[in-house]
Amino acid sequence: MKPIYPEGATPLDPNEQEGLIPTHITTREELNRWEQENITRAEEWCGRRKHNDILTISFTLKLHKNMFGDVWKWAGQFRTSLKNIGVPGWQISLELQKLFEDFSVWLEHKTYNNNEMAVRFHHRLVSIHPFANGNGRHARMMTDLIQKQILNEDEFSWGLTDLSQAGDCRKRYIEALHAADDGNYLPLLKFARS
Repeated sequence: MKPIYPEGATPLDPNEQEGLIPTHITTREELNRWEQENITRAEEWCGRRKHNDILTISFTLKLHKNMFGDVWKWAGQFRTSLKNIGVPGWQISLELQKLFEDFSVWLEHKTYNNNEMAVRFHHRLVSIHPFANGNGRHARMMTDLIQKQILNEDEFSWGLTDLSQAGDCRKRYIEALHAADDGNYLPLLKFARS
């Protein structure tokens, strides 16, 4: 059975779908629940210690693996398929490295306030779209780690709801990302703190 994705979710190609580890899953709801259990364990892993390597490709991959490693065989690996969003697969590492370097410059020169810096980071990471699935959830967790461990700020609330489910909150999140595509980060900043 082909999963039905919420608006704005990245569809999986057949090869990616074959990477599902728990074979008993037949619905999107079951998949979401299984992924959330894995993500909860990743949140615990993140909270156990300070991570000094957040702005690295190796940490980016390790975090995704921790978030989805019990669900997808390809967790923690950059996507190779072409998506309707994101850079071509061969550019992912390069674009991530540029993002990490840009963030370090923003931080050093105080280019933006902390919350705007984090929101800009989040938007760029989502735009790069490094993985076959889980990009929004991964980008939100990366951003929250940056907020907490680099910027010494509170984590964002991200609308206080599960954004993997279709609904008004997810719609506002997608709209805020689209506004950021056009250089307007205010809706995403407001959403992140809502």
